[in-house]
Amino acid sequence: MEQNASRTLVRNVMLEFADLTGLVSPREAPQRYLWTDAFSVCNFLELYRQTHDEHFKQLALHLVDQVHHVLGQHRDDDPRTGWLSGLDEQGGALHPTRGGLRIGKEMNERRPDEFYDEQGEWDRDGQYFHYLTKWMHALDRVSRVTGDPTYWRWAIELAKTAHARFTYATSPGRAKRMYWKMSIDLSYPLVASMGHHDPLDGFITYLQLQATAAKTSGNPNPAGLDLSAEIADMAVLCEGKSWETDDPLGIGELLSNAYRLAHLILIEGLEQSDLLDDLLGSSLTSLQSDASRDFLKFPAQYRLAFRELGLSIGLHALEKLAGLIQQAPRDFSMKHRLRSRTERLMQYIPLRESIETYWLAPANRQADEWMAHRDINMVMLATSLAPEGYLSP
Repeated sequence: MEQNASRTLVRNVMLEFADLTGLVSPREAPQRYLWTDAFSVCNFLELYRQTHDEHFKQLALHLVDQVHHVLGQHRDDDPRTGWLSGLDEQGGALHPTRGGLRIGKEMNERRPDEFYDEQGEWDRDGQYFHYLTKWMHALDRVSRVTGDPTYWRWAIELAKTAHARFTYATSPGRAKRMYWKMSIDLSYPLVASMGHHDPLDGFITYLQLQATAAKTSGNPNPAGLDLSAEIADMAVLCEGKSWETDDPLGIGELLSNAYRLAHLILIEGLEQSDLLDDLLGSSLTSLQSDASRDFLKFPAQYRLAFRELGLSIGLHALEKLAGLIQQAPRDFSMKHRLRSRTERLMQYIPLRESIETYWLAPANRQADEWMAHRDINMVMLATSLAPEGYLSP
């Protein structure tokens, strides 16, 4: 797609999203959803970078504020009120992420005494760790673009809260585990199993926030904002894990995380080359599976666009990763191996164009399945067409 046309489409999609969800239009209850909003913040920042139009930066900042005041507080249909952290109005406004952030699902959370329905749980509110890491990344991006460390501090506070509540030791001295979904107030697990990529998301996001700390304060371990202990926990949780998946979104996230990790290794000097090699190997094995590409066989009404577009975003990250590895110093110990991995992965780059072209077709965006997930589909399409805002470390 021609660059100016792509930029215009992204602009129009994001402005429509802002209107539909109550970010700019008068609406009693804005429709906020944490995953979608994290990507949207990054998209508005990218539009600001491309156009130098302050309006897009202000949309990003307004969205951050609205997410905190909606998803950082209890639901309207909940007898509890105020900030999830329990802080008063002034304290909550100063530390809006200290109690975590709700997902933003339409149905209220399941009570501790309520029957567990595996399928129904997808429609209920609560807190997801992998949504919280997305918001940490979005806040970090705002801080880097604006130069305001407040947003980075909020990301650190969210990381500390999420880590403390989602990780647990099965017994004294044993390695920690993680819950996949927690209650709105983080007091009990809603789904006790561990998310497949949650430790990886946490590990790389914490490393990124720690790198920002060094740039922001000149001190990688500032008092009260140091994530060294949390990083150590996540490193252990990542040991020996297999990251392979046949979920297109999961593969895309593997590739995006691989790019972020490569940047931390090659630009920030971290020693995590073995993990990067694992991520690229798992991505390759995953893409080689026919199951990971089965979606290409189906018509629009049976396809989940946002999951496919997650893969497309990851393939953009792969292309950037290949360039980063190519520029690595000759004495970089794993350069040859990593370059070989990326070269084998590059055969799947045409998938990106197939996915984007399919969902750019207006008829496919009229399918019931697209409309049922319209907001997240719109935003993920915009991210795929202009991925720098999300992929930039």
